Amino acid sequence: MAKSIHQTKPCADGFCFLAGLFFGLFCFWSLTLYHYKPHFGFIPFSAKASDYGAEAPILHSDPPHETFYDDPELSYFIEKPVNNWDQKRRVWLDLHPSFTAGSRDRVLLVTGSQPSVCKNPIGDHLLLRFFKNKADYCRLHGHDIFYNDAYLHPKMDSYWAKLPIIRAAMLAHPEAEWIWWMDSDAVFTDMEFKVPLGRYKDHNLVVHGWPNMVYGDKNKSWTGLNAGVLLIRNCQWSMDLIDVWASMGPLSPDFERWGQILTSVFKDKLFSVSDDQSSLIYLLFTNKEKWGDKTYLEGEYNLEGYWLALVGKYDTLTASYIKMERNEGVLRRRHAEKVNDWYDAEREKYLQGRERRPFVTHFTGCQPCSGEHNPQYSADSCWNEMKRALNYADNQVLKNYGFVHPELSSSEVSVVI
Repeated sequence: MAKSIHQTKPCADGFCFLAGLFFGLFCFWSLTLYHYKPHFGFIPFSAKASDYGAEAPILHSDPPHETFYDDPELSYFIEKPVNNWDQKRRVWLDLHPSFTAGSRDRVLLVTGSQPSVCKNPIGDHLLLRFFKNKADYCRLHGHDIFYNDAYLHPKMDSYWAKLPIIRAAMLAHPEAEWIWWMDSDAVFTDMEFKVPLGRYKDHNLVVHGWPNMVYGDKNKSWTGLNAGVLLIRNCQWSMDLIDVWASMGPLSPDFERWGQILTSVFKDKLFSVSDDQSSLIYLLFTNKEKWGDKTYLEGEYNLEGYWLALVGKYDTLTASYIKMERNEGVLRRRHAEKVNDWYDAEREKYLQGRERRPFVTHFTGCQPCSGEHNPQYSADSCWNEMKRALNYADNQVLKNYGFVHPELSSSEVSVVI
């Protein structure tokens, strides 16, 4: 027995020695790898810890508790008002706490087109590219998007069609704080710009406009704002506004009378039909305390920019941005699309004092689907400038994939050098 015990002891000691050796090496390698920072000739940076590990909304379950969705009186139809919406939405969010984080800044972009085939031979192609542009922007900024190609009320078509869609979107997306409507012919031409939602904390509606042309007595105009691009808060105030706004449209038995009233008020309005834009301006200045005080007329950036004033700047702006990126090495660095936010923030530092890209270019009056453009423009000017705007925006996306449209008038691409 003594002999047997004497032979096994060296094996145990050897095992402990090897185990200790491997453990020591493992710790050394771990520490070495942890502290190692690779250097490839660029400026290193650190990411904020808050950017990682955020709880994602839970999508695969719905608590059995009753919500407004269980109310048999609930109607998505615009003719039936929704009451106590703020409370109903709050109850839903309380039952779905994973959606609460970030809910104040959550955006659903809503857009669409007519349900029929475009009369303009290239209309459907243009609409597809307009939609791709919006989908790209939403992907880059974490917004949801809903594209609608159906009239949700048989009488609410043309420029009135957005009201039933916006209202239905509010009910379908109680987790979204803002519904962002964009006309189909509006293009994001600064794919990096983020809407400053914090600026609108005391407002429920944001449109591009000019206060003196909306509230002024002498120069009131039906173009004092543009209702083709707007942000509207998902709340009872907005539900009420849509109800009143829609009552001036084709649903109203006084539709023709409203057209006459608006034409008499806005001396520059050349057609006698009641339209959504004139109606909104009328509501803002006739009841400023209720509607106007909660509406933000944005004029510091192009929430909606008139295309004729912007398209001629694309080439100059492209050259300016390229020069800026060449001078600042960190902006020239290739990177994954998922970390665009960091580079966007860095670029903002160097844009101070420079003219920046127009955020949205809106081709008002061009009508890409019907082709019935404003006679003051030629068809070629509309369609050609749309292509240039779309390629200009697409370059900001494609560069992350290693390609670019060298000529904005052509969809051909080349490799980024």
